[in-house]
Parts: sequence; structure tokens; C-alpha cells
Amino acid sequence: MDFVDYYKTLGVAKNASADDIKKAYRKLARKLHPDLNPNDKEAHKKFQQINEANEVLSDPEKRKKYDQYGQDWKHADQFEKAKQQQGSRGFGGGGFGGENFGGGYTYSSDDDSAFSDFFESLFGGSGGRKRSQAKYRGQDYSAELHLSLTDASKTHQQTLTINGKNVRITIPAGVENGQVIRLKGYGSPGANGGPNGDLLITFVISNNTSFKRDGNDLYKTEDIDLYTALLGGEKTVDTMDGKIKLKVNAGTQNGTKVRLKGKGFPVYKKEGEHGDLYLTWNIKIPTNLTEKQKQLFTELSKL
Repeated sequence: MDFVDYYKTLGVAKNASADDIKKAYRKLARKLHPDLNPNDKEAHKKFQQINEANEVLSDPEKRKKYDQYGQDWKHADQFEKAKQQQGSRGFGGGGFGGENFGGGYTYSSDDDSAFSDFFESLFGGSGGRKRSQAKYRGQDYSAELHLSLTDASKTHQQTLTINGKNVRITIPAGVENGQVIRLKGYGSPGANGGPNGDLLITFVISNNTSFKRDGNDLYKTEDIDLYTALLGGEKTVDTMDGKIKLKVNAGTQNGTKVRLKGKGFPVYKKEGEHGDLYLTWNIKIPTNLTEKQKQLFTELSKL
């Protein structure tokens, strides 16, 4: 049996902080996890090695013992005879399952050297065997669900195919672009009786309307003709709920803003509540005037 340099295994310095060790382990675990390398025996072996290194270096007591004996690890037993046996203790925090990286794979008593002889000699073999029966939570899955702004404005149902199964979910009105919802139990299966992971769905919303959305409020520019702006009148405008008629005051200036309370976007999971709709009037100046129209405008300008 040779001395195993756990610091080298994780690629960290011997004075690395607990946070540095945790980050290094997570990075390697994501890269080498058997779920991502199902047919790569070398990756499986390295995955076991980084887990073993993490078991020691993430536990202050085990790390202290490891650092204390180092290359003299073979003599550890004679130094430890007067101390309480540590081999029967459960492994400390920072394990793969505890970090929720996934659980599609775990150790079993049939694995080839799940823990090295060095580990079992220094810390006791019983711990490794107990660890092999630990329950591991399954890995979370992530997916994107694309919706139009119109779809997102209404509560509706969609059928998703997850792991070969059709799952019907209800999408509440008012979901936002980039919002994430969690479907519990629809991720990777757990190991040794552990719970399944979850499915994280990120909404990607495309705007198929003339509205601009900001939170629960909507913004839109509406054209009105010069004569309506000068004399007043009515204008039919679109909202998310359909068309409505608005009064335009005589003498309306270009850029005038109108607030329509409660005509904006639905508030997420608050039935009946909506943001506001803000309209900006854009006065269209007539072009290609007839001679008669030019004459009339000229007369008006002299009044």
C-alpha cells in the first residue's frame, strides 16, 4: 500500500481552506460523475478517488489525523491505541449525495476497492462499508419551456414528456422570462432507496405582441391622426384582454401618456390581479396633402 496524496487528488494546496476544497471537489464531481460517463471505467475510478479524498479533507478531524501522520501513516495505529476507535464513525459532511450533485451512482460492497487500502488502514474499514449503504438523492434535471407572451398571460396546461412519461402541468398566468419552477421527484432516480431528484423548468418567453412588458406592467405606443388630436374623439386600442374604446381629449399633444389601471399583465399566482397598461399617443402628421387641404391649413395659420 502506498501513501495517497489527497491534496493532489483534488488539485489543491495543503493549506487550502475548507471552501477551496469544497469548490475543487464539486468541480471534479460534476466532470467525473458516472451519470455523465456511463461507460468510462477510468472516470468511475477517479470519481471514487475524489470522493475518498473529499471524505478526509472535508472532515476536520480526519484531515487533522491525515496531516499529522502523512508519510508515517503506517505507524498511526500504535499512536492511536490509547484513543477511541474512529473507524466506526460515519463520514463527515461534504459527501457527494449531501451536496445534491446527483445520485445516479453510489458505492456498493461489490465495487472494486470502493475505498483504498490506505484509507481503510488509516481510518478503519467499517466506515467505508457503512458509507456504501447510504441513501443518495437523485440528480436534478434542467429543461427550458418556451412560451409566447400571449401564452404566459393565461393559466393553461401543457403536456411534457419526462423520461418517457407524459406529465401534464399547470402553468399559472403571469410567469416571467427566466423564472424557474421545480417539479419534485421528476429528476434522476435515487440510489439505495434515496429520493429522486427534481426537474427544474426555466421559462423562455418570446414577445409575439406589440406590447413591451416590464414586470406586471405593459407599455405600448398608439397612433392617432392629427384631426382627432386637435378636435378630440375616440380611439379603439388593443389590450391583452381584447379591444376597448378610449376617449381622446381635444388638443392632445404628441407623446401624451395614458394609464389604464388593471389592464396590464396578470400577477403570478394572484388570481384577478393585474398590472397597468401605459399608452403613449403618437400623432401622425398627414402627408401628400391636396391643394384644398393646403389652402385650409394656410388659412388656419393666419388666424
